[in-house]
Amino acid sequence: MTAFAVPIRPQPTVPVQGSDRPFPVRRILCVGRNYAAHAREMGADGRDPPFFFTKPADAVVLPGADVPYPSATADLHHEIELVAAIGEGGALFGLAVGVDLTRRDLQNSFKARGQPWDAAKGFDASAPISAIVPWTGPTPQGRITLSVNGVTKQDGAVADMIWSLEEILVEAGKLWSLEAGDLIYTGTPEGVGPLVRGDRVEGSVEGVGALAFTVV
Repeated sequence: MTAFAVPIRPQPTVPVQGSDRPFPVRRILCVGRNYAAHAREMGADGRDPPFFFTKPADAVVLPGADVPYPSATADLHHEIELVAAIGEGGALFGLAVGVDLTRRDLQNSFKARGQPWDAAKGFDASAPISAIVPWTGPTPQGRITLSVNGVTKQDGAVADMIWSLEEILVEAGKLWSLEAGDLIYTGTPEGVGPLVRGDRVEGSVEGVGALAFTVV
């Protein structure tokens, strides 16, 4: 048996709806500015090729768990997203609802200096997610919404994505070898905004599911 210099961390997993076998998370890829209205509110426009950033696998926050307010920010933002879970052979295994949490003040600072976004996007507990729903057939095109303390903040449709899920998988496959355990957060509609401690966040994707958490 191999001995390691430090203890091995537990494998991050996400529950699978209707199964007692959880989904092991290998890595998290995220698509930026994949809804036109959100791209405009962030200062961009047009159908540029999709670009990706990453989060570590252990950034996932399991359904029902609270989200700690992160350090080093005074401007934490919510971004509701459809999430694709990749199975064997790089094929789609299932779908989930996720929130890409962002240290917006850090991101804006990094952008202004031409620096990478890692600390703005890939911090601890930055990827809340619902249970994964095994999926076959067409990608859902319905509403994607998020509310804070019962007030709707984001309200769009998956059909409004600039790059469809199928196109995202193709483009991601040009940059990485997609493998079982990968999660892809596919972008957010307009209406992103700040969160503070005590906020109750509820999000859903029509036909897929819902998630909820409290910022503590």
